[in-house]
Amino acid sequence: MNIIIGLVIVFGCIIGSFLATGGHLEVLWQPYEFLVIIGCGLGAFIAGTPMKVIKDSGKAIGEAFKNAVPKERNYLDTLGCLYALMRDLRTKSRNEIEAHIDNPDESIIFQNAPSVLKNKDLTAFICDYVRLIIIGNARSHEIEALMDEEIQTIDHDKMKAFTQLQNMGDSFPAIGIVAAVLGVIHAMGAITEPPEVLGHLIGAALVGTFTGILLSYCIMNPLIYMIKAVRGKQLRLYVIVKQTLIAYMNGSVPQVALEYGRKTISSYERPSIDAVEQEMMNPGGGGEKAA
Repeated sequence: MNIIIGLVIVFGCIIGSFLATGGHLEVLWQPYEFLVIIGCGLGAFIAGTPMKVIKDSGKAIGEAFKNAVPKERNYLDTLGCLYALMRDLRTKSRNEIEAHIDNPDESIIFQNAPSVLKNKDLTAFICDYVRLIIIGNARSHEIEALMDEEIQTIDHDKMKAFTQLQNMGDSFPAIGIVAAVLGVIHAMGAITEPPEVLGHLIGAALVGTFTGILLSYCIMNPLIYMIKAVRGKQLRLYVIVKQTLIAYMNGSVPQVALEYGRKTISSYERPSIDAVEQEMMNPGGGGEKAA
């Protein structure tokens, strides 16, 4: 929503100021200039980007427009799922725990945390490290180092779309100059035409420079940095899992280990201790109470 509001303000101010100074809107409508700039930008993006990243870029843009950041329910589901797994690690047999992590879709623990179960990557991350805890041979600092490495890899993969889109956005001003030069070449071919015709052609050429700068600084840059913010917050769920499980491996009881994870959440979004305690007693915010 913020992106849409921002774009409305941008175009409203540009069009309003242009009309207020006596400009004619039809001069700004130069579809072939737009074709050169947007077409070249997209073509270069596709030429230099793996198909998986292209698809992920579309997904990232959708997430930015929807502001698809974790909400309190996502944090509570993650903490509640971790609590249930740590509680069972202390009280149940290895086979019972493995039933949850080998088939999370059928696990009551993960079913009580639907936002975690929906996030397949996060579910796999949790299951992999709970499995390592069950094995029991790895030390906590070794697991922590491995988690850090994997989180760094996840972050790198999630930011590939950001990097490629940023490169495309940065290229638009230069491509706008290319479009303007093509327009000037066209205008020079009509140098013998009357001044009003020649002036229209030169004005049309300058629209290319205007469009390239506008696309880069007023459209792509805000969108790109929104993608970075959204994906950075999504990564926070993995950090919560890391801090919670490492605290548990270092001897903290499940209730205390959860506090290690809760404290990694931004203070603006962090669930209260009471909300986390309620989640431990009543996972998923409803349904059957945990034993």
